Amino acid sequence: MNDPRTPHATLRTPRPADAPAVWRLVRDSDILDTNSLYYYHLWFRDFAATSVVAETDDGQVIGFVTAYIRPSRPDTLMAWQSAVDPAHRAPGLATRMMHELADRAAGLGATCVETTVNPGNRAVALMLRRFAHERGLDIHTEVLFTAEDFAGDEGHEAHPPEVLYRMTPAVPAPVASASASDSASATASDSASAPAPAPAVAAHAR
Repeated sequence: MNDPRTPHATLRTPRPADAPAVWRLVRDSDILDTNSLYYYHLWFRDFAATSVVAETDDGQVIGFVTAYIRPSRPDTLMAWQSAVDPAHRAPGLATRMMHELADRAAGLGATCVETTVNPGNRAVALMLRRFAHERGLDIHTEVLFTAEDFAGDEGHEAHPPEVLYRMTPAVPAPVASASASDSASATASDSASAPAPAPAVAAHAR
């Protein structure tokens, strides 16, 4: 399903040396929480298999997604942070990176995908719905953390709520009615094709 290339970037597994470039993308996004550079070094050492970076032909990192398999839910990939450098025109790159990670996670037994979204980030919400549709996943949303949960985050602007998007394999449509209809049709068909019973008067033949 996933084409690992776009007109501008190749997707690959990150390595600790990518930490500075990813840290700058986070810092310059004005949306994501900026963690320490050390944090990204550790992340790409320990969770590289479930993360991805997008790299141009000249070696520049222009996008990334950090993710992990939830310890308590090994069937679930949690995509945490992601960004694409707005200076590079790479339509669909964010969706491609999500597909890349979902494909990898499937090989580890994870069939569900989670992430959280700022309620005002309509672009990401639309991207996730497109991603889920392309993979045949149902979306369930709920508030994972309220703004009050971040009240102790001193030195930062008020943190908006984090809405959880949980994407799970689509549930097949009920087939009971169809089965009953098929059974009735089969019965009618069998009756039509079966030999006609002998006339009732035969029982009274002399």
